[in-house]
Amino acid sequence: MKFLIATTTILSVLGLSSFACSDGQAADTKTTTMKPRYSKSGYDLAPLSKERIEAITKTLQPIEVEVTQKAGTERAFTGRTWDEHRKGTYVSVVGGLPLFRSEDKFDSGTGWPSFTKPIDPDHVVLHTDRALGMTRTEVLDARSGAHLGHVFDDGPKPTGMRFCMNSAALRFVPDGEALPPESQPVKTETAYFAAGCFWGVEDVFEQIDGVIDAESGYMGGRVDQPSYKQVCGGDTGHAETVRVVFDPARVTYQALLKVFFDNHDPTQLDRQGPDFGSNYRSAIFASTPEQKKAAEEYARNLAGTPRFQGRKIVTQIVDPGPKFWPAEDYHQDYHKKHGGTCRVKVF
Repeated sequence: MKFLIATTTILSVLGLSSFACSDGQAADTKTTTMKPRYSKSGYDLAPLSKERIEAITKTLQPIEVEVTQKAGTERAFTGRTWDEHRKGTYVSVVGGLPLFRSEDKFDSGTGWPSFTKPIDPDHVVLHTDRALGMTRTEVLDARSGAHLGHVFDDGPKPTGMRFCMNSAALRFVPDGEALPPESQPVKTETAYFAAGCFWGVEDVFEQIDGVIDAESGYMGGRVDQPSYKQVCGGDTGHAETVRVVFDPARVTYQALLKVFFDNHDPTQLDRQGPDFGSNYRSAIFASTPEQKKAAEEYARNLAGTPRFQGRKIVTQIVDPGPKFWPAEDYHQDYHKKHGGTCRVKVF
């Protein structure tokens, strides 16, 4: 069984840039590539234990073991799903992670089930395979490390990719049939935080264990679908905000409040470090009445600590209801795209 430290997405674009973090500190230009704990679509990608894989393997058919554990290949036109035409989801036989959808399946004429793309790029790991005297790109299940097949660049549009999989590595779940528990996403909650430039705020929350996704956007203003230029003009009333989707089983809302208050200066009114304007204000946009109550209590208790002696916390805590507008694509995952990161601070 192969275990990889990092996942590789199909396409990645890396550049270089300098920028400030949410509190004005310089971004750390040292970068590391880590396998995400969760995929963007909300699935837990924590590696299965060796014991769990061994237990699953005992329930598999010999050909399934040969393919997934020994990187074998089933004979063409013999697999159970190469000629499957029903709508549904293809999940891994080792651990159940959803891998492909029927809408992305096509007849490649090879005798193996072929797809133009995975359900989520984070659900597969691409690995250079130099066996058999050639160089190919092997595809592994990101959760279990199970061998699935190979990917080639001779597929149809729109991706031009052909994920040539082994039927023995996949289990087909037709639409209308419930996905088993291990094939379902985690139950999530959502929080919204504004703490200055959203590049740094997004980056900080993405480093927190239990956070599934952090997305930059705008919130608390008067204009629908605002642009970055409009928001920076200061006339829309929006704050640069990050939407945080999290797994409450691994990180609590109270823990996220601590990250929020620890990693910016909540006493600065309509600014954060070198960034001035109401769009850089400190604010919490509650998703529920319970979140608003928790945020108010947290801020009230924090105000009585030595850290804020003689300084007033000016963070706005807003009732549930304001609409979140995602920012333009070039703002999303800015640090990942440009090589920087903000250090998470703890007080």
